[in-house]
Amino acid sequence: MEAFFRGYAYDPHRHDTYAFGLTLSGVQSFDYRGARRDSLGGHAIVLHPDEVHNGRSGIESGFRYRMLYVEPRLIRQAMGEGGRALPFMSTAVSQEPRLVAAIARALRDLDQPLDPLAVDDLLERLAQALLALDPSAARARPSRLENRALERARDYLDAHTAETVDSSRLEAMTGLDRFTLARQFRAAFGTSPYNYLVMRRLDRARRMLAEDTPLADLAFACGFADQSHFTRQFRRAYGVTPGRWRALQQQIRG
Repeated sequence: MEAFFRGYAYDPHRHDTYAFGLTLSGVQSFDYRGARRDSLGGHAIVLHPDEVHNGRSGIESGFRYRMLYVEPRLIRQAMGEGGRALPFMSTAVSQEPRLVAAIARALRDLDQPLDPLAVDDLLERLAQALLALDPSAARARPSRLENRALERARDYLDAHTAETVDSSRLEAMTGLDRFTLARQFRAAFGTSPYNYLVMRRLDRARRMLAEDTPLADLAFACGFADQSHFTRQFRRAYGVTPGRWRALQQQIRG
């Protein structure tokens, strides 16, 4: 995505993905891990999955930025044998040339479809740049994750986004107790099974918002208890209400 804001941008929220950003102009300010962060034009931003952050302009004239969201599993795959734990960059804002170049390259042509080989190249560059900034990830002992079981759980959640999924159902299909499953799921995919399910519901909801589906109908179709439940979850995930998100998308489409 690319966006421009003056003043307030986003309430505190979190993603279940990595967020790779590049500030194009102005000062992009946000709170992250207990401190204010300021990103100027040309600075890179990396937000780790499940880390709470907000957003606002650091100067009156506003800021423009681009952002790319990448599933943690893709970063793990691109790391290969060089890393086990997901790389973590606690500072969030960086001027490190390798990272800035990798993110700028990934965000270069937002309007153009990416060739599959280009996707692989971008992921590898991002993963290696992260590893260079977090050597501990490469040194971590191999984690004994039940990868096939975790993939089954994730595939099930993908296929049943609108349903209420009980932990016992996931236990039966994976052979893991619910606490081991939650711990290993977070290690593999950067978030808990519940948060993953909610985010998949919200993915579907965003597509339906773009089609101007009434919010009450949308909430029911995506598995939320009601419209207010949907609105709370949407704002918690993206920092804006569904109505404001729809208005921003309409502005972008012109």
